Amino acid sequence: MPISELALVAPQSWGHWLGALALNAALIALAQRLPVLTRAGWVHAGCLGTLLWGCLGPPGWLAVVLYLVLGSAVTRLGFRAKLARGLAEARGGARGPENVWGSAATGTLLAMAAALAPPAWQPLLLLGFAASFAAKLADTFGSEIGKRWGRHTVLITTLRPVPPGSEGAISLEGTAASLVGSALMALLMLALGLLSGASAWLLVTLVGLVATLLESLIGATAQQRWRWLSNELVNGIQTAIAALLAMAVSVLLAGTWPAAA
Repeated sequence: MPISELALVAPQSWGHWLGALALNAALIALAQRLPVLTRAGWVHAGCLGTLLWGCLGPPGWLAVVLYLVLGSAVTRLGFRAKLARGLAEARGGARGPENVWGSAATGTLLAMAAALAPPAWQPLLLLGFAASFAAKLADTFGSEIGKRWGRHTVLITTLRPVPPGSEGAISLEGTAASLVGSALMALLMLALGLLSGASAWLLVTLVGLVATLLESLIGATAQQRWRWLSNELVNGIQTAIAALLAMAVSVLLAGTWPAAA
């Protein structure tokens, strides 16, 4: 679906929003036994899905469903080995509400903005939407692959060896996986019509990787100093950095802001 048509799938009517709510409630009721999210996580995922369907229609909703599927799948890779080494995600990898919104708050705000903004602004806002989820999938791919298969894990600030799973740790294998995750998410966004053209795909892919490396830098510095800076909050910061960076670079390359009307 071309970006120019996305405004047409988000009519501000009660029927549209009630349909989005009913669809997501039905799907969550069917899927809640899957070990992907906790019970509360499924409820919040239903709220997220309703907002995305209501704002962007099927493309925006499906993009985040695919993000969840891919993120959950890579988390399960080598899970037994990660569990034996104490590196596995808690709750068997099931995500809770804090994980849902840590990953999706930025994208949700941009989806809402895209639904309300003038058509000229929609491509820029959707670029930020795509970049936020590309960065988060890059982070998940890099973390999960790096913890299991990273041969030489070092701290990003000093390049000194650290145990896998340490805050701010990176590895060659994990960084390569981050690039793959970012490129894959950007490709899905392109296929769903949320991005337009190879240049947008490349920009989102690179921004996703850069934001993931910056997230590691935050983990190695600020997160070590401030206990209130949780992983979920850092995830939110990472996705915001990715979105803002992608939109800023796009505007700089274009040489102008979108028209106000």
